[in-house]
Amino acid sequence: MGVLDHIGITVSDLDRAIAFYEAAFAPLGVSEQMRVPGELTGYGDVVGYGAAGKPEIWLSGGAPTEPHVHIALVAASRAAVDAFYAAAMAAGGTDNGGPGIRPHYHANYYGAFVLDPDGHNIEAVCHRPE
Repeated sequence: MGVLDHIGITVSDLDRAIAFYEAAFAPLGVSEQMRVPGELTGYGDVVGYGAAGKPEIWLSGGAPTEPHVHIALVAASRAAVDAFYAAAMAAGGTDNGGPGIRPHYHANYYGAFVLDPDGHNIEAVCHRPE
């Protein structure tokens, strides 16, 4: 059993964030799983991303979360980490550490870090040797 069920991130421009996360998450097999309209939340639309029908990362509009958050997503392969990084950068992300081994974590830690349009640190990581 995991520790987290889901996490929420507040972004300054929900439409811009949706475009960024759709592109960045696609290589990892993560996509929109649910959208709850503002009429139900009372403060605006929220969009849940995950896989297999389970939203785990929720985006909502408003003032961006301060301090910024760091989220690391599991990648099935190093190639998926590379694809995440390329897609996130093409979608308007800012480099925060390109794909590569991070031996200070462990010998097989292969990750890439991108800041989303609001400055949140989004990472894809593969722990498998390849």
